[in-house]
Amino acid sequence: MTDNGSAETTRRRGLAKMAEVYGTEFQDYPGSHFAVTADHLFADIWSRTALSIRDRRLLLLGALTAQGAIDTAGIQIGAALRNDELTEEQLHEIAVFLCHYVGWPNGTKLDLLVGKIVAQQQKAARAEHDDRTE
Repeated sequence: MTDNGSAETTRRRGLAKMAEVYGTEFQDYPGSHFAVTADHLFADIWSRTALSIRDRRLLLLGALTAQGAIDTAGIQIGAALRNDELTEEQLHEIAVFLCHYVGWPNGTKLDLLVGKIVAQQQKAARAEHDDRTE
């Protein structure tokens, strides 16, 4: 068991890694589920140095697609685009590749989701640009 100072340091590291991985800030939340997510998954696992964030994201996209967890894969697609880890072309290629290993239905769903998320991000970028130029 860690003391409170150490637990606070771990939580800060976890929140910082979450922000780095997803390209957006996260608030601290109560509860054991969030504690395990921030303090273990992000402060410990995502922070290990043998694999880059991009490497981990590629693995996660494959695992989520194989499980049919396409909605959750969308979170990773958006983050990969925001963080300039993967291009639209690379994400579509991942979907084609995965079709051959995890099945056409899941790979096709991933490919369609890539297109949807890219379109959403482009629309948001245009709106932001229009707001700045008015």
